[in-house]
Amino acid sequence: MMGKRTKFKKTLGGYGKNNKTEYNLPKATPKQLREIRRRLKKENRILWVKIIGLTLIIFITLVWVLFAL
Repeated sequence: MMGKRTKFKKTLGGYGKNNKTEYNLPKATPKQLREIRRRLKKENRILWVKIIGLTLIIFITLVWVLFAL
C-alpha cells in the first residue's frame, strides 16, 4: 500500500526546490513613497474614526436600552 502523502507528492506542487517565484517590481522614488505613506495614514485615520463611531453608537444604544427598561 502506498501512503497518501507519496501519492499526492507530485500532483499538488510546491515540493520542488527550484519553484521560486520572482517578481519584477518597479523602483519607487522617495516622492512616491511619501505619497503612499500619506495616503495610507489618511485611510487608517478614516477607518479608526468609523470603528470608534460605530462602537460609540452601539454602546450608547445598549446603555439606553438597559436604562429604558
